[in-house]
Amino acid sequence: MPRSCFCGLPAPYDDCCGRFHRGEAAAATAEQLMRSRFSAFGVGDAAYLLRTWHPSARPARIDLDKKTRWVRLEVLESTGGSVVHTEGTVRFRAHYLERGRPCEMEEHSRFVRLEGRWVYAGTM
Repeated sequence: MPRSCFCGLPAPYDDCCGRFHRGEAAAATAEQLMRSRFSAFGVGDAAYLLRTWHPSARPARIDLDKKTRWVRLEVLESTGGSVVHTEGTVRFRAHYLERGRPCEMEEHSRFVRLEGRWVYAGTM
């Protein structure tokens, strides 16, 4: 049976965020991009995280902690970010295990379209 997607949507990873990670499709909305970025943390795809980060704020590299396991995502609110917008925000709560200890973080992220594709532009 295919593995469920990390992003929380009821679809197998390969059919959901996996297609974005493989470059077969691009996120149509800011929320979809945010979900795919969460999934990238889940599968350890640092290259995808860098590709979907706005160049003005993109770090030179990302070192993902192998002792952190991303387990659940809650989308709390989103504004704009649809197929007709050029900007959007997504507020979310990410649940993870750090060295086996349950943790969570909440973030209000900003997304913009760059050359027709959604990219992560930082936090609010």
